[in-house]
Amino acid sequence: MTCLFRNIQSDLYSNRTTSLTMSQKLFKEEFVSHLNGTSLGEISLGLSLPPLCLMFRGLVLISLCMENQLLGCSWFVHLLFDFTVLVAPLVFSCTVFSGFLILFPVGLIALNTTLLLQLYNTRRPVVPVRSKHIIDEFLNCKLEAEHIPSVTVFRVSINMLTAVSILAVDFVSFPRRYAKTESYGTGVMDFGVGAFVFANALVCPEVRRKNTQCSQSKEVNVVKQLISVWPFILLGVGRLITVKAADYHEHTSEYGVHWNFFFTLAVVRVASSLLLTHFSVNRSGMLSVIIAVFYQIVLQSTELKMFILHGNTDDVSRTGFLNANREGIFSVIGYVAIYMAGIQVGLFVLTKRITVKDWIPAICWLMFGSFALFTLLWVVQIYIEPVSRRIANLPFCIWIVAQSLYFLSFILLLDLVLLFAKLLSGGSVVPSSWNISHSFNLTQRRISNQKFKPFIQERNASNCCLFEAINRNQLLFFLQSNVMTGIVNMLTDTINTSTAFSIFILLLYMFCNSFIMYVLHMRKITIKYW
Repeated sequence: MTCLFRNIQSDLYSNRTTSLTMSQKLFKEEFVSHLNGTSLGEISLGLSLPPLCLMFRGLVLISLCMENQLLGCSWFVHLLFDFTVLVAPLVFSCTVFSGFLILFPVGLIALNTTLLLQLYNTRRPVVPVRSKHIIDEFLNCKLEAEHIPSVTVFRVSINMLTAVSILAVDFVSFPRRYAKTESYGTGVMDFGVGAFVFANALVCPEVRRKNTQCSQSKEVNVVKQLISVWPFILLGVGRLITVKAADYHEHTSEYGVHWNFFFTLAVVRVASSLLLTHFSVNRSGMLSVIIAVFYQIVLQSTELKMFILHGNTDDVSRTGFLNANREGIFSVIGYVAIYMAGIQVGLFVLTKRITVKDWIPAICWLMFGSFALFTLLWVVQIYIEPVSRRIANLPFCIWIVAQSLYFLSFILLLDLVLLFAKLLSGGSVVPSSWNISHSFNLTQRRISNQKFKPFIQERNASNCCLFEAINRNQLLFFLQSNVMTGIVNMLTDTINTSTAFSIFILLLYMFCNSFIMYVLHMRKITIKYW
């Protein structure tokens, strides 16, 4: 009898534990569901932080370099500095200070302006030089055009924002308006998934090989693309198995029951390569427009939209593979349109430009393109339908490209301002920023203070840069962030965690991510199997 009583007690405890686990899982699923997003202005305001932080970091490095205070610092000190200036503000801006978001860009603009004016006033010319002469010299500066640092900054910034958001969204301190929307709306995380696809397109093989004569046929290149996406397929299958095995909470209306973002990335890459076997890469922008518009016409004129949003019968109907994964499968069409637009922008941005004067019109065109697309978005949302990440409709594609152009042009613009600061300092080298390819007589004649010395050490300056570290292994960083997010969720009751402890976890999580990338970078280890 005693043994039977103990067995009954054990069964009751087991059932109670299972019930609590299930209710907690459902509660977490509900916590990230039925959301409507935030305004385009708030998203644009938040996106101004990474370039402003990067500019502040550069100006501080130039100031410290002038005082010879960086030469003896270890790589760990550089990591702590980069983490404090580049990563921590992102964590705080999307949690405890999200209600006062405007204070971050305003404060950074004030700090950057003060440092720039201080640097300008500190210069001591041997021969008086007029400001016009300095500006003329700046406009004719020749840049090191091997690669464009702003493209790297764009891609890494999107990756970092994604890494912060995928864990922060599970905490109460993360505003619900920043999370992914249910059906319609613009959330910060909605932009993250679209911008991730756009960022990959900027440096895809079709863009990087546009000026090279490839002896291989287009069919061979497609086969290579099919082979190259196996990591995405493997990661997608791995995520599917682990999520189902661990009974991890899922937002089904995001991609479906079995689909996930890794599968989307793989299909988008292959589909885009297939399209470019029949069309010139220079027509990728036109293809983007045709795909997005045709998809929207189908959504409006058929039952496809209702099927994606509600399934065959009702919202809980998930029978059959297509029905179970309808969001993930059909949204691929919209992501292909975004990818093709990214290729066109990549072709434009990676065009060789030698001087600062050559880049100013390019930045203006990017800004004009962003403004024009935002205007078109306003019209489309009035007369067709709002933005929907769930179905990746035409407004969603327009929004992602417009917001990405704004972000990229802002990074390019602030990088030119930082380049002007380098010129004033005599040609200092700042990682993840443009460098002047040669010094001018005017600069050498103008500077008499011996404290103005370039930031040149025995090792390459880019070795001491968190952005370069993440850029070396971007896919690994993305995968690592997903794995660590799952571990934190299994070990911590994220919903009932206090604000202070959630901030500590987020900072520790991002520091661990950054530390691993930094160590790999310092050892020059690139993990890439394709």
